[in-house]
Formats: sequence, structure tokens, C-alpha cells
Amino acid sequence: MSQRIRVIQYGLGPIGSAMARHVASRDRLALVGAVEIDPAKVGMDLGAVIGLPQPLGIPVSRGLDDALSGGPADVVLHTTQSYFPLFSPQILEILASGLDVVSTSEELSFPWLAHPEEAGAIHAAAVRAGKTVLGTGVNPGFLMDTLPLALTALCQRVDRIEVTREMNASLRRGPFQTKIGSGLTIEAFEERMAQGRMGHVGLPESVGMVFDTLGKRLARFETTVEPVIADREIRTEHVTVPRGRVCGLKQVARAESEEGPFVTLTFLAALDHAIDQDTLRISGTPNLEVTLCGTNGDLATIAIAVNAVSRVRDAAPGLITMRDLPLVTRA
Repeated sequence: MSQRIRVIQYGLGPIGSAMARHVASRDRLALVGAVEIDPAKVGMDLGAVIGLPQPLGIPVSRGLDDALSGGPADVVLHTTQSYFPLFSPQILEILASGLDVVSTSEELSFPWLAHPEEAGAIHAAAVRAGKTVLGTGVNPGFLMDTLPLALTALCQRVDRIEVTREMNASLRRGPFQTKIGSGLTIEAFEERMAQGRMGHVGLPESVGMVFDTLGKRLARFETTVEPVIADREIRTEHVTVPRGRVCGLKQVARAESEEGPFVTLTFLAALDHAIDQDTLRISGTPNLEVTLCGTNGDLATIAIAVNAVSRVRDAAPGLITMRDLPLVTRA
């Protein structure tokens, strides 16, 4: 058996902790450290922090240098922030330490459309370090970009791509239910929208990957977000939403090429939503429609990031996307 890949988990929120647990269960990976800013977790045994029944003998570190003081590592699984100004210094720090990176930061999945200069800086740092950086996740990273792009291999002509992701958010973790506005008044939802604090992150990145890969020039892009209103009281393990308040959101991104409408991405997440599935439609020759059921966003994000580790280790240095890798599978 080949030597196990040594992994540091950077960020121990709900997703990071679950990711670290999954790494600890994989035969080809070795969890060797963790970085977290929460002072209540720093210094504690990593096994206890992530909910394992036994200690790992690895203390949670406040910084990457401390995590590396316990021994070498190969790759960092990065699960902290969504937005470039917040995560970019962390990625550069990891590269400076000589480690590959697999990140779930949405704006890193295809950053050349919205953040070309920052993306260029990360790419240059990765090349200098001889390391690879990948941004991925279930969406962006797969459902609204990599998967529809793969399906176009069956088409002689592609006229339009539509992806709709509908989720029963009652089945998701508490922070996600809060993130989609559950329990807010309509006025509070709209206020947060005006502040840029509501809505799913990553639709522009998915659009950018699709357009760039298929050789289309983006002529027009717009996104709308509207609240989903509860028609009755809804109770979950985490929130209680009175009738007439927000129980979720619907976000639609529309992108046009020079020829007209080309990509429509719809993200709908609401408590007790009757539909829980992903639908991909490609209009062209031939017309295709694919429906996925059971795509749990948290489980899928963890899986795709961890499954990508071995591919990233073998990839050329630089900032890459899912389209640049060989097929990622559960190894």
C-alpha cells in the first residue's frame, strides 16, 4: 500500500469537523493536524473537538505553523470563508508552507471572472511553491458546472443549460437554516439583501466555468433573490418560523452569451419544501434531462473535497478547477 497522504484540517466549524471525521475514517489519508481560531477549541484534543469516541493525540492549533510543529503534512483541507478578501491570505499562507490546498471556499471554484487579480496572485504563489490549489464543493464545484459540462459530451450542439437545485432545508444543519433567512421578517430579509448578506455564494463562479469551458463570451449576467414565505408555522430542531415569516430563499442567475440566453441556474432552499432534488436540462442536439435525488449538500461537499485530495496531489502546480482534474471518484 502506498504511503498515506498527510492532511491538516483548516477550520473546525460544522463542515470542517465533519470533514476531519471523514478523513480520519479513510485508509489512504492520515489526519495529522488542525487549525481553528475559536479559543475554546485551541489546545483541545482534535478527536474530542470533532466528535470522535477516542482521542487522536493531536492538539488543535491556533495557526498553521503550530500545526506543522508536530510533524510534516502534504495537503490542507480548507473550510473557512466564502469570500476572497477573507480566505485569500489563508491560502497564500498555506502555499508559503509548502502544502497543496483543497478548499470549499465558493469564490475560489472559478475566480477569474470576478477576482482575476487575486486569482492570478494565488496561481503565481502556487507555481512558485510547486503546489496545487483547488476550490470545489457540491455547488459550486459540481452540480451547476462540472456535471452539466460533462453531460455536454453527449451533445452535438448545446443551445441552453438550465440547472435547478431544490432543497428541503429542514433536513439540513442549523447554520444553513439560519443562512437562508429562516425566521426573518420580510423587511429584515430585504435589509440583509441590501447589505449583500443574503443569497447563495457561487452562482457567478459556476456560470464563469460553463461559459469559459464551452468557449462562450459572457455578454450579460443578472441574479435575483427573493424570500420564500411560510404559509403555516414551521418547527425544526433548530428554528421556529411563524406563519408569514421567511422560511427560505429562491435565487436565480441568468447569463447570456452574444447569441442570447444560455445558462439559467436556480437555487431554492426552504424549510419543509416538498421537492428535494437537482434537475439538469440541456437543450440542443439531443435534448437531455437528468434528475438527482438524495444529494445532501453537506455530505456531498465533504465527499467531493476529500475525494479530490489524491487528484490534487498528482496535478500540475497552480490554481486549478474541477474541469482541470481527471475524473474525481470515491477511491
